[in-house]
Amino acid sequence: DDDIEVGALMRMAPNQKHYILHRFQHIYFWVLYMLLYIFWIFYTDYKKYFSKKIGSVPLKKMTIGDHLEFWIVKLYHAAVFIIIPVYMLGWVSWLVGFFVTGCFAGFILSIVFQLAHTVTETEFPVAIQPENVMPDEFAAHQIMTTANFATKSKVVSWLVGGLNFQIEHHLFPKISHVHYPAISKIVKKTCADFKLKYNEYPTVLSAIQAHVLHLKSLSKPGFA
Repeated sequence: DDDIEVGALMRMAPNQKHYILHRFQHIYFWVLYMLLYIFWIFYTDYKKYFSKKIGSVPLKKMTIGDHLEFWIVKLYHAAVFIIIPVYMLGWVSWLVGFFVTGCFAGFILSIVFQLAHTVTETEFPVAIQPENVMPDEFAAHQIMTTANFATKSKVVSWLVGGLNFQIEHHLFPKISHVHYPAISKIVKKTCADFKLKYNEYPTVLSAIQAHVLHLKSLSKPGFA
């Protein structure tokens, strides 16, 4: 999932190379997560645009309309969130406000994405080479590599737009998240029928604990 890509700064999966700084990733991850949104809008978007890839997956050829939309939105963002505020408030006030709100947004985005994928119960299968295909079919792969959290909380479901039902989100991305609670019951029963583990954490806190434990286990060079 491209949402959880942080490069070499963190070791998220057992097959990733271990570096010395990873020994402390379960301590410094909070800071990196806060910077996600700012990094996203000023670097990641442009990296995807100019490389014509999302991670290792090539993008379909962009139309003239796609190019125009990208640059118009970027210019609009720069005008509304940078140029006008700097003109009205000055550099210092803008920088403080932008940094605080950007860090808050980045942390929320990061934690939602990470709790859905990088926790103790999810799996990290590696593609079979040279065919470069995953060992399991699509639905099974999504279920094994994804986790739900706090699905009984209507407040959490509302705040994250149903992304706490991440399994259902991956299986049925075109269905409105308001239907995920009902769909999850069917998915859970189907998983039991096919003896697939349905990964779910009862609360946000329990999912965060599982994420920190996952990071801590991968901070050790011998863990794979």
